[in-house]
Amino acid sequence: MPDILPHVEEPRPLPRGPAGQIAAAAERLPDFDDPAFGRMFDRFGDARVVLLGESSHGASEFYRARAAITRWLVEKRGFNIVALEADWPDARVLDARVRGGKATAGKAFARFPSWMWKNREFDSFLAWLSGHNASRSRSDRTGVYGLDLYNLAGSMRAVIDYLDRVDPTAAGVARERYGCLTPWAQEPQAYGRMAVSGRYAGCEGPVTSMLADMLARQVRERPRGDGDDALMDAAQSARLVKDAEAYYRAMYYGGAEAWNLRDTHMFETLKALMEARGRHARAVVWAHNSHVGDARATEMGPVRDELNLGQLCRQHWGEQARLIGLGTHTGAVACASDWDGPMEVKAVRPSLPESLERQSHNAGLDRFLLDLRPGANSSVRRALTDPRLQRFIGVIYRPETERWSHYVECRLSEQYDAWVWFDETTAVTPLGAQTVGVGEDETWPFGL
Repeated sequence: MPDILPHVEEPRPLPRGPAGQIAAAAERLPDFDDPAFGRMFDRFGDARVVLLGESSHGASEFYRARAAITRWLVEKRGFNIVALEADWPDARVLDARVRGGKATAGKAFARFPSWMWKNREFDSFLAWLSGHNASRSRSDRTGVYGLDLYNLAGSMRAVIDYLDRVDPTAAGVARERYGCLTPWAQEPQAYGRMAVSGRYAGCEGPVTSMLADMLARQVRERPRGDGDDALMDAAQSARLVKDAEAYYRAMYYGGAEAWNLRDTHMFETLKALMEARGRHARAVVWAHNSHVGDARATEMGPVRDELNLGQLCRQHWGEQARLIGLGTHTGAVACASDWDGPMEVKAVRPSLPESLERQSHNAGLDRFLLDLRPGANSSVRRALTDPRLQRFIGVIYRPETERWSHYVECRLSEQYDAWVWFDETTAVTPLGAQTVGVGEDETWPFGL
């Protein structure tokens, strides 16, 4: 009888063009629960700030990936700040949970889109972080903080509550000054309409004065880095009120000003957190790709005159800031059709043939890490230098207008230090009933 030789599967030929370059350089990612997943990102552990993106606010794989990466950076690399694209007052409730601090009054993330931070995937990460912190001294615990500026009412409340405890006279002054904004606190876009129309005097003077007073108190009473959370909270809330007032007013003038105010506020908040934690401060940021990827490598910068958090971090920290984008080809996403609408689970359309996502899909791997740092994979960096469409899904997803409402031209190799890919994603699982918000608008057109 003739010998029967074992079948040896021949290696699949690489696809042509950029997809082939991606396939050649891509490193396949293990399961999320495998410690090797986080270990693959240890190459970024020398940075002071690692920004982790997502191409939508509602995909389970993005949250689980960021949790695994953050866990590694916290456990093995000493990162002690987790900063979220979330409102400061709401995130303080999460911080009290993970660091064992005094519970903050009020519900966290009760407004639309509540599923963004109230989902099982993120809740599992918070449970782990709480356990991790339990065996450490308070000064050595990793905190959770919000960088965003939407919760105008909550921030005014935080400033006044703090002053009520430490300086009732100053609290009375704050109430008088903030009285200028109080009618609009639950619906700040109405203030924007009134301020622009000229029928309501602007509040710049009172809120700027309040901020100056709080920061002066901070300088007088707290040496930098001593960890006075209450004063840090109040000072940041005062800064938030000032920036939110300018943001909602700018929304009605249009153009890039509102976006730039928001991302500059997020950067300044991150920088203040780093300064407060001192020379050992190291932060992981969870935010959308539109905030994480360097705006100068997208049409946001040269076409729209917009900057973003990732750009500002690179300009401030240089190579000590690492920007990591996350993308997908198809699957499902938790989202809404309109602002303030109910959460839906929608199918994500397969990416457009001319997009960066389609090139990643054509590489033929279900999940991978693509290292885009200079010197790491020169050939793939060159292949991804030309502008190509990239998809951005925020809390709003409208597949019927996807090409115009969710795609922007980007140069991937200049936009990020790494690209993390999941070919098919699933929707996050929300915690409890998803409540409809109270009417506060987010940046358009994407709801990012």
